[in-house]
Order: sequence, then structure tokens, then C-alpha cells
Amino acid sequence: MKAVVARDYGSPEVLAVAEVPVPLPGPGQIQVRTAAAALNPADLRSLSGVLAGLAPLRFPHIPGSDFAGRVTAIGAGVDRFAVGDEVFGTALPRETVQMASMFAAPPSLTTGTVAEYAVLEADTPALALRPAALAADRAAALPIAGLTALAVLRAGRFQPGESVLVVGATGGVGSAVVPLLAAAKVHVVATAGAADEAYVRGLGSAEVIDRHAADLVAEAVRRRPDGFDALVNTALPGSRLVDAGRLLRPGGRLLNVAFPSPDPGDFDGCDFTFETVYGGARLGDLDELAARAADGTLPVSIGRRYRLEEAPRAYRDLVREHTRGKLVVVMGA
Repeated sequence: MKAVVARDYGSPEVLAVAEVPVPLPGPGQIQVRTAAAALNPADLRSLSGVLAGLAPLRFPHIPGSDFAGRVTAIGAGVDRFAVGDEVFGTALPRETVQMASMFAAPPSLTTGTVAEYAVLEADTPALALRPAALAADRAAALPIAGLTALAVLRAGRFQPGESVLVVGATGGVGSAVVPLLAAAKVHVVATAGAADEAYVRGLGSAEVIDRHAADLVAEAVRRRPDGFDALVNTALPGSRLVDAGRLLRPGGRLLNVAFPSPDPGDFDGCDFTFETVYGGARLGDLDELAARAADGTLPVSIGRRYRLEEAPRAYRDLVREHTRGKLVVVMGA
């Protein structure tokens, strides 16, 4: 089969399309013919070697976690899925099992989804049947971004009428958080470039602050001098979050999903609460996301589609270019 392969740690330049053996399912596993796979910054974070001490990769390594596809074989003991089922979800490369404790429920493990076939652990809420109303490329773009957005909503306990500033509204997570907040009747103020204002308003943002403003914090203070009820950060580095915290009213909430996460001790003495939110699948979460995507409550934003042969370039674009929503590799396109 064809797959995107890295033979050592490095930047996206180490990725290439190569022929590798088709993986076969063992007990408790399913084999999937991949229809589409969405790219995530975490794929490149692992490849860079920054997590090698926690979860060293084994080479050759196939990246990818978010996917949609059709079950083509099942291992012994699998009764949740059958051959021919259309499925979608997210998974971790097998060697990163040590990182599973970061998730709300055990994730599936995979041979890597940016490939024509992948093998995944079947018994996890991070996999689900794909409804016919949801196209494969849209389903592949949902899992990590959507599950993280759901975790943000749960952690934030948002109430109708609250004001929430979303920093970094055009990325994968931001593009999922904004419409879910809007559906909860929250007044969303989002940061985005001027060229993306119409896009972010289309997601449900009531106001947009130009992220290129000379002083983003000052402009946000001008908009809400009494402070926001909450701030959702998907873009600012940890070193800037303490300063951004002054945008919050006393007792406000700062929810961070950006990597690396700052030390919670940096916020000692602040008059707001701070929490880093990790995505994770609970039973039924993917079904909820699929239903919201199908009925239009959660627009699935795909910034660009690539063929498998173009996937190494897609990873380079993920790093080098401004993107809206998710970049998706479509197999056989």
C-alpha cells in the first residue's frame, strides 16, 4: 500500500510517500481502508522529537490520527464493528500509548492513518460509525478539533448571554469552538485576520478583532472594559497568557488548548481561574459531533484537500501557511 512515511525524526521535509506492507488486524483490532485523513499539529510535534522522551517513535513511522474509512477486516473478539461498516474517529500511533493518560477515555491506537490502510483498536469511544449524511472528508476533519471543542464547552460551563473571547478562531479547534459557543447562545468575540472576518462571522462570531492589531489586548479591553466572562486560547503561547488574563472580569475563566501549556503556577494570585483543556472521547461524543455536523450546527471547515501523493506538501503547508479549518488528505482523489 501507499503511505506517508518518516524514517527519522525531523521537520515535514523528512516525510515521503512510500510503498509499505498492508497492516493486518490482531485480536481486538479492525483494519480500515482509509478514505480521508485530517492533519493535526500533534502529528508534527511527535515527528520533531520533542516528545521522544515520553513516547519515542519507531521507524519507519506513518503519521496521522483523524480519519474516516471502511472496515475491511476484523480481528478476533471484535463485535462492535463488521466488515463493510463506514467508520470515523481518532487514534494515537501505537508507540504513544504512554500518552493515553492525557485523554478522558482510552484512545484507539493505530498504525498511522495517512495511508491507504490502517489498523486500529476497536474498543474505544474514539471510534464510531459514520452516518451516511456525513461525507468521509468532513467526518475525518471532525474528531480532534470537535472533541477538544466539546471539552472546552464542558470545562467552561458557559451560560447564555456570557461574553467569550476566542483567540485563534480560524484554526481547526477555533473553527469548532466558535459555532458550538454560538449554538449555546454565548456572545462570541473572535480574533482573526481581516481577510478571515466574513469566515469567522459565518461560524457564529458576533464580533471580530483583527489579530494583526498593533495591540490586541488594548483593543479587546476597549471592546469590553468590564472584562470578558471567559477567554478560550487556541493560539497564544503560554508566556502571553498571563497578560491576556487582564481581559477577564474578576472570577472569569481562561481555558487554554494551545501547546505548550503554561505552568499553572504562573497564574497564582490572579483573579481568574486557569485550566488547560485536553480533548478526549466520551461514549457518544463522536455521534453528537456527527449529528451537529449533519444538521449544520457545527460547520465542518476544510481549508484544503490533498491527494495522498501530495500529503508531504500538505504537512509543510500546515506549518508554513495560514489555514482555515482543517487540511484533509483524500485517498484516491
